[in-house]
Amino acid sequence: MKAELIAPCGMNCGFCSAYLAYTHGLEKRKGTSHCTGCRARNKECSFIKKRCPSGLSKNLIQFCYECDKFPCENLVKISSRYEKNYNYNFIEALNFIRDKGMAAFLKREKKRWKCPDCGGVLCVHNGKCYRCQDVKSWRG
Repeated sequence: MKAELIAPCGMNCGFCSAYLAYTHGLEKRKGTSHCTGCRARNKECSFIKKRCPSGLSKNLIQFCYECDKFPCENLVKISSRYEKNYNYNFIEALNFIRDKGMAAFLKREKKRWKCPDCGGVLCVHNGKCYRCQDVKSWRG
């Protein structure tokens, strides 16, 4: 878990299927791409930035929680979708970072997403460990 893999919207790119496929050298699924993380690509959150009328689109803030409109409608929408489908809440993650700091957040994430078999990282999108499970191609 690395701070540079925490996107402005609160997503931890370190356990995203696109990032895990990239870091484990898995072949891409047709019509998809690998990802090195929002910040590593020198990009901001692809979902929020396009729809952000505030500082994120102008690179004035590092995380959405720094915005006066936090949590905005767009962030609530993606966070709700991820909470329903993947049990991950962007807003809760951002509140944790704001209140307890990045080091505490990364420590919690490492424990929460650790594979019980090999210590690798579990994927938020499919629950698989790309290190020890038989993942031949990205099925994100």
